[in-house]
Amino acid sequence: MTRDLGDAPTVTDLTLPDLATLGALQGRFLASVREVDATVPVPWCGRWRVRELVVHLARIHHWAAGQARRCQETPLGRGPFVLDELYATQAAELRATLEALDPDAPAWTLDGSGVVRFWHRRQVHETLVHLWDLRTAGGLPLDVPAELWADTVDEVVTMFQPRQVRLGRTTVLPGRIALVARDVGRAWSTDADEDAPPSPVVQVAGPAAALALLLWGRTTPDDPALTVTGDRAALEAALAGRITP
Repeated sequence: MTRDLGDAPTVTDLTLPDLATLGALQGRFLASVREVDATVPVPWCGRWRVRELVVHLARIHHWAAGQARRCQETPLGRGPFVLDELYATQAAELRATLEALDPDAPAWTLDGSGVVRFWHRRQVHETLVHLWDLRTAGGLPLDVPAELWADTVDEVVTMFQPRQVRLGRTTVLPGRIALVARDVGRAWSTDADEDAPPSPVVQVAGPAAALALLLWGRTTPDDPALTVTGDRAALEAALAGRITP
């Protein structure tokens, strides 16, 4: 039975990447599906329109539920789908799965093996970035706590960039990149070649949201919210080299 995502807390009340946050983001995504025309382009996602974006996130939720249970998910088929019904069903499946499992139970993760808690965080940020995609494509604002965007940055620096290198999808950076989220007082430094100097070759500073969107290819170093100091070419090369999937 499909659960009512509208009962979740509001996004602005939450800062941690937990199941309550996931439910709030899913509820906002579902509401936005009903506000934005399915044919609207999502230009930072290639040729996608809103329709493809919604189906993608629904499929990812369904797949992640299977990963958390350590079983292969049953394919959803090719559609066509009723978008809000599809998303509501798969969002509820993911939430119900994660709520039923011990967060410390073994799970399949993007690192091969891990625990269920991995998917609490990963699906929060998957949903957050695509919620931004959906609402921005529709010309709608998104009010999300800066601390949540900061954790999106942290996930890229601590998990995705090293994973992309390990899988051979990108090369080791020749120099470190410093990221400074001024609105939350946090800073990160990316992995780099073991012979790289300890000091970053370039620093990017600005709001946590802008830093997260930069790492996920939704904005560029020219974003007026960001300040780039140092080797700008190194930054642009790193971003072009797929430090995120």
